[in-house]
Amino acid sequence: MLARRQCVFVMADGRACRAGPQLERPYCFAHDPERASEAAEARRMGGLRRRKEGTIAVAFDLPGLDSADGIRRVLDIVVADGLGLENGVARLRILIAAATAATGLLKVGELEDRMTLLEAALKQRSAADEPLALG
Repeated sequence: MLARRQCVFVMADGRACRAGPQLERPYCFAHDPERASEAAEARRMGGLRRRKEGTIAVAFDLPGLDSADGIRRVLDIVVADGLGLENGVARLRILIAAATAATGLLKVGELEDRMTLLEAALKQRSAADEPLALG
């Protein structure tokens, strides 16, 4: 088995950095002394991005893309912004893409509703078929 290379940086508490090093370098990007200014800028930009994401999520009332409601909200924003554009190919492409995505979302929602009804019917049927327990 081949040994995995690791960054040679040792933290203040004595633990070794577990990140993989850069090609032909003993340090990972974050701990390379020759790239310290680049790493600091990357950390700063990452922090700005996280703050910006939080601000945007609040301003646009975005619950996230992990639910149908979140996806619907993004599509609402896209359509509203797309309708605000001048007539042209870009506007048409945005609206067609949003309509296609919305159609897919409606299909999935319909299938989820049907599955819920089927599961409820099966549960009700299996409950009716079970013998009563005498206590």
